[in-house]
Amino acid sequence: MDWASFARFLKDRCSERVVRDRVRYARKFGYCLFNRDFSELNLLSECKRHLVMEGLSALSKFLGVYEDFQGLVKAYGLKWAVGSAEELLIARMNKTVEDGDVLKWIGEVKAAFADLQTFMDFMAISDLRFEEAVNSFNLIIDLSKAEKLSDYYDVEKEALEHYRFKKLFIRRTKKAFVSFIPKAFIERVSRESKVTKSMIYNRLQKRGFKLRFGDVREYYATFMTRLLNPAEIDFLQGRVSASVFMRNYFNPALIADLKDRVFQGIAEIQKRIC
Repeated sequence: MDWASFARFLKDRCSERVVRDRVRYARKFGYCLFNRDFSELNLLSECKRHLVMEGLSALSKFLGVYEDFQGLVKAYGLKWAVGSAEELLIARMNKTVEDGDVLKWIGEVKAAFADLQTFMDFMAISDLRFEEAVNSFNLIIDLSKAEKLSDYYDVEKEALEHYRFKKLFIRRTKKAFVSFIPKAFIERVSRESKVTKSMIYNRLQKRGFKLRFGDVREYYATFMTRLLNPAEIDFLQGRVSASVFMRNYFNPALIADLKDRVFQGIAEIQKRIC
């Protein structure tokens, strides 16, 4: 099996992290596909089984045997879904009860790590996924030093235009188009030092902090429902749904007050961060 070619096949479709995961699980469980025996997958935890199936699915497409993969999934009664919509909603509610207010978590992280205060605020108001936030944060710093920030940040619109950097932000399944961020905050970011995912993860884990970056994005979307409609939130979170309206008619450039309403929301979020 030429795993290097498989990795190159994935690089045009997935982020580096996803490529690593797909290759790792495909290499570890590839024999299940080669032997046409998925019985072992039923013994895995639901979360791990999902990751393994993603790896094997990608491998089967690379090898041109995707129909065989689908047949094995059906034959062994395997399911892709991590849970029903109701189960996912209950899990999120329970998580909030068990882990507490995510804004309080942000405040605690900021208190523990002074040099991460700006990045944590950026996470709270940009509505980006963690990896996207790291890339965006560092890009602002690099372009500011090179006096090319206008290639990314539209001062008049006060918007980070992620779509201009497709390799970083427009991926096959995860996308970021635009984030409205006040000019004063962008200037604050430009004076910071760059960060990495591993550095942030390691520092938080060593101090016993849970990694709740996904919860920050969930909070933003939930909070913004009082100011934005679902289509606007989907756009800001990089989701272009299959609905006729979203695919053919929705144009955020025509919504004159979208930035004003976003700024109203992030100003309130900033006030609430401990």
